[in-house]
Amino acid sequence: MNTLLSRLGMGLGLVALAACTGHGPGPQRTVSLSKQSQCPLPLVVGQHVDLKLPSLPTSGFRWKLVDAAPAVLQSLGPEVYSNPEDAGLVGGNGQSLWRFKAIAAGEAHLKLVSQQPWAPEVKPVDAFDCTLSVK
Repeated sequence: MNTLLSRLGMGLGLVALAACTGHGPGPQRTVSLSKQSQCPLPLVVGQHVDLKLPSLPTSGFRWKLVDAAPAVLQSLGPEVYSNPEDAGLVGGNGQSLWRFKAIAAGEAHLKLVSQQPWAPEVKPVDAFDCTLSVK
């Protein structure tokens, strides 16, 4: 009898564990965003967004987060820059990555501009503005 109860309990535990893993139909856990053409971007609360933009800090221009959509997004850390110097291409184009998590339903804009940090009065050379719709 104890063996039967033990096996039954173990089986129920595995079913509960499988239910918690989030496998099955539903939204993609992480959405990669890298082009303005991907916007507007529909999200579901709990989804992650990886924003990847081309970056070349050696030119003096950096992406600046103007509006991080705090009403619907939570930042998961600072910008992470990766460059091809690791591949032996000194001065080549790199990539800046920001990670966010959708935390509340609503609509907001995720806005960044590319400009020289020491010259904020100069018009940005590039901008990224994406409407987010979180359900």
